[in-house]
Amino acid sequence: MSSRIGSGYDSHRFAAGRRLVLGGVEIGHEQGLEGHSDADVLAHAVTDAILGAGGLGDIGTHFPPTDARWRDANSIELLRTAVAMVSGWVVNVDATVICEQPHLAEHREAMQRNLTEAVGAPVNVKATTNEGMGWVGRGEGIACVAVALVEVG
Repeated sequence: MSSRIGSGYDSHRFAAGRRLVLGGVEIGHEQGLEGHSDADVLAHAVTDAILGAGGLGDIGTHFPPTDARWRDANSIELLRTAVAMVSGWVVNVDATVICEQPHLAEHREAMQRNLTEAVGAPVNVKATTNEGMGWVGRGEGIACVAVALVEVG
C-alpha cells in the first residue's frame, strides 16, 4: 500500500433560475450556479481530488459536460461513483469553499455529513471569502479547492 495525495479545484458562475447546491445541501440564495450537472463546486472539487489521488484523471474525463447522461446530475452521486473507481480507500479530504455570499457556517455540518457519507472517510469543509478581490470577490460565483489522501495498492 502507498499513500497518494490528489488536489481538486472547481468554480462556477452564479446564474438566475438555478438552485444553489454545495456539498449536496440546497442553500437558499437568490441565484444558483451555472453548470451541466447541479454545479455543486464543493462535490466537484472533492471528486477531482479523489480521482487525482487515484491517478484517474479528472471529473470532466469521466462525466463530460458534452454527455446528456450527466445533465442536472446529482454531484454527490458522481462523487460516489468516483470513489468506487479508486483502487484503495480514501483516508480523508479537506476542502475550502471560497465565496462572498451566501454565508455557509450554518450549512457546514450538513455538507460535511453528506460528503463523509459519500466518500466513506472524514471530509472537512471550511469556508472563506476572497476579501472582495477578483470575480469571486465581486460575487460573480463560487470556487472550491480540495485535497484528498488515498491509500492505494
